[in-house]
Formats: sequence, C-alpha cells, structure tokens
Amino acid sequence: MKTIRKAVFPVAGLGTRFLPATKANPKEMLPIVDKPLIQYAAEEAVEAGIDTLIFIIGRNKRSIADHFDKAFELEYELEAKNKEKLLALARDVLPPHVNCIYIRQAEALGLGHAVLCSAAAVGDEPFAVILADDLVKTHGANCMQQMVNIYDEYHGSVLGTETIDIKDSSKYGMVAGPKIFDGLSEVQQIVEKPQPSVAPSNQAVIGRYILTPRIFDKLRTTGRGAGGEIQLTDGIAALCKEEKVYAYSFKGHRYDCGSKLGYLQATVDFALEHPEVKTEFAEYLKTLRLK
Repeated sequence: MKTIRKAVFPVAGLGTRFLPATKANPKEMLPIVDKPLIQYAAEEAVEAGIDTLIFIIGRNKRSIADHFDKAFELEYELEAKNKEKLLALARDVLPPHVNCIYIRQAEALGLGHAVLCSAAAVGDEPFAVILADDLVKTHGANCMQQMVNIYDEYHGSVLGTETIDIKDSSKYGMVAGPKIFDGLSEVQQIVEKPQPSVAPSNQAVIGRYILTPRIFDKLRTTGRGAGGEIQLTDGIAALCKEEKVYAYSFKGHRYDCGSKLGYLQATVDFALEHPEVKTEFAEYLKTLRLK
C-alpha cells in the first residue's frame, strides 16, 4: 500500500470576497496574526508526513511561490544585522526535504478541474487535497494526520467532514452513508450544495481530502456541474460507485477563512494563543467589553 506523500493545494481562485485586499495579493497569503493561510496549510501537510507540495496557481499567484522560495536579499540583511530569530523565521518556512511544484491552471473551471491539473505530478498514488481557506485548529494530531491514519487503516479515499446547521447545506458538498463508528462512515451519497429540503444529511465536506488516483479518470469524464464548473464532488460521486470512500468527522475546530467573519474569528483566536501578543491582546479585548 502506498503512503500519502503528496498534497495538492488549489490556490488559483480570485478571492473576490476579500476585495480590494485580494486585487493584487492572493487570498491564501492573507495573514492570521503573522503567518499566511497557505503556510498553515503547508505545515499541516508536512506534519502529516507529506513531502511534496503541489500548488495549482493562477496568473496572480506569484507571491505564493516567492513565499516558499529562498529570499536571498532578506536573509543577507537579517544575517548582517545579527537578527537570528527573524532570520530563522525567514529561512524555516518549510523543511529542506520538502519539494514544491507549481502548476498553472489556465482557466478557472472549478475545484475538480484544479485537482485534475495535478494528475501528471501526482501520478499513480493516493494524495491529499488541502484548501487553505479552511484553517483547522486541533489539539494533538492535526486534521490531515487524523485522515492519513484513517486511510492507512481503511485503504480508501477519505473526506474530512463536520456537522453543520442544515440551513447552510447550500454552501457545502453534503454526504450520507452508513456509520462504521462514531465519526467515520462510508459515503454512499454526496451532493454539491443542495438546498436544505433535499440535503442527504447534516454532514458537510470541508477542504480536506485524501483521494486515490482513480479520481483523475472520473474527473476527465465529469461534465460541468453546479456553477458551470467541473465539481470535485461529482467526481467523488462517480468514484463511490467503484470503490469505498469514507467520511471522517475530524477532531478540531474549522475556521472558514474564505469569509470575512471566519477570517476575523481565526485572527482573534490565534492571537489569543500567540506567545508574543496573547497577554496584551487578551487585556485589550477586556477593555472592549467594557465599552
């Protein structure tokens, strides 16, 4: 059985919900305190044992590649001024054994198409898909580590899910199927953004996937679905007919950083745990409650 060595990061979206901030800067580079969303996502993958990061980028996403590249001028300046701590932060964005691959998605044809763009780089092995918009905070094993453990035991595709209010079903891919144990079920139905009246359950798929390479064959023959795009959900629905796919309700808290509210919530919560600012920031929040 092959292990999960590669992760795909679809980062070609325009980030229109954060305009004008994302007019020239990718939404994945928006910081939570002092670290961009894409770095949180990359670190989650690396902690789960993944050593090849495949970024599906668009024409305005050069800053993502720059972020993970070596910054000679910055490092030289910091080293000359003996700013060792800052130098370490600049150098240690990723461990040296991790490789980055950048693939251009020429057209914005949906998440399924973005994943399909990675086929040549992934090859014939299982892989992860991580959406940086979904920032997941856990205590202990991170979300992708938990999912890799499920894959290692059950040898099938794994979808990260969470329980939502059914009235929000039209924002998510929704899944249903028989329970294996509390938190894990076999997917027998998956529907992209159904209305609450026809949603198969209250289990929503978030931006964490482990997929077998057979998904590429399904995506190649998947027509355009919701929104006129090639939906990853439709490819997974076809995959379910040929092999087992599992839904795993991860242990942790997800922040929807693709929305302004979720982004602000993440910023506050992460700031309250940041060693440099947590005490003073907590005191500042107390003053707000008194106003």
